[in-house]
Amino acid sequence: MSHSTISTANKVPSLYLKATAIGVLAAACTLGGYALSQHTSPASAQAATVPTVAATSRAGMNLPDFSSIVEQQGPAVVHVSISGKVKTRSQGNPFGGFPFGQVDPDDPFAELFRRFQGPSQPQEAPVSGLGSGFIVKSDGVVLTNAHVVADADEVTVKLQDKREFKAKVVGIDRTSDVAVLKIDADNLPTVRIGNPSSTKVGEWVLAIGSPFGLDNTVTAGIVSAKSRTLPDDGYTPFLQTDVAINPGNSGGPLFNLAGEVIGINSQIYSRSGGYQGLSFAIPIDVAMKVEGQLLAHGKVERGRLGVIIQDVSPEVANLAGLDKPTGVLVQSVEKGGPADKAGLLPGDVILKFEGKPLDTSATLPALVADQKPGTSITLSIWHRGKPKEVSVKLGEQKAKG
Repeated sequence: MSHSTISTANKVPSLYLKATAIGVLAAACTLGGYALSQHTSPASAQAATVPTVAATSRAGMNLPDFSSIVEQQGPAVVHVSISGKVKTRSQGNPFGGFPFGQVDPDDPFAELFRRFQGPSQPQEAPVSGLGSGFIVKSDGVVLTNAHVVADADEVTVKLQDKREFKAKVVGIDRTSDVAVLKIDADNLPTVRIGNPSSTKVGEWVLAIGSPFGLDNTVTAGIVSAKSRTLPDDGYTPFLQTDVAINPGNSGGPLFNLAGEVIGINSQIYSRSGGYQGLSFAIPIDVAMKVEGQLLAHGKVERGRLGVIIQDVSPEVANLAGLDKPTGVLVQSVEKGGPADKAGLLPGDVILKFEGKPLDTSATLPALVADQKPGTSITLSIWHRGKPKEVSVKLGEQKAKG
């Protein structure tokens, strides 16, 4: 199953932006004159303590006090900065001295200038960026977003105590947008890992990160929805929140009220490039599985089913003879793919994956991707008006380039 073969009903018709700040040649933003640009370690005494979140009464409302979480978990949150070069293309100039590099596209002579300029030439431009991360092992293993460090030649991790370390990029998984870094340090504070599946919509959560380079910034909100599927991210069941996330927050932790990390802040919905009330986090259980594979093998393997799917509407359920709209409708089947070899056909409805009921199409991709290629799994399907069990030997999903 691939991103291009997943069809869902949860796509929001607008632009999704990675929450990282990237500046070419110079920082793009300023603030006040300054440039903006489940592993619990026994060595970390603070990580073993569950913080108490007190309720504060304000105008008759009971609101949580997040200060204990910030005090205990904040030291394990880091600032990540990168530098590198990206390839660009500039117009050539066969005359050697005419400044044709910058041409106004509205100029009536622009096309003439372009013809004189000749073919474009590859060049390299400096790039800098910033993001956030958090320590998951006391010997210096740090999690962040893949898009934060993907183009980096050099990565620097700054701790809350102001120490800075050059980081090694252990591995990057663009599909999940998770990266693992390693710094040369010991006895570091670590975060506590929570369970996103037990998180409820409406629960309070908070983020710690470096929006616009402002280290150790804390923002809070609630879980707005679970298992969101975003464009080009069909294998990640995102946690949606209304926590204020801005460029630079990417890769930072999302905490629950127990002081446990339940997600990695990754993307925002925005028309302006800034926070507009819709933020998305990678569930930490997804990220930790990726971390384990990157540390062990340097890459991530995922299962592939080879189908295009969609939700089952009431109309489809009625036509198929189902009592209610449930399961996942197979819209098309990849010829010669795993599902095809197992006998699945367009119009079949996948009701269960390894005995687990499927309510929406957003659930299946993550379940398939979580399996090792070559694994045989059992699907309970509704086939031509009758229930049927089929065994499918999964293929391997190609990683994003």
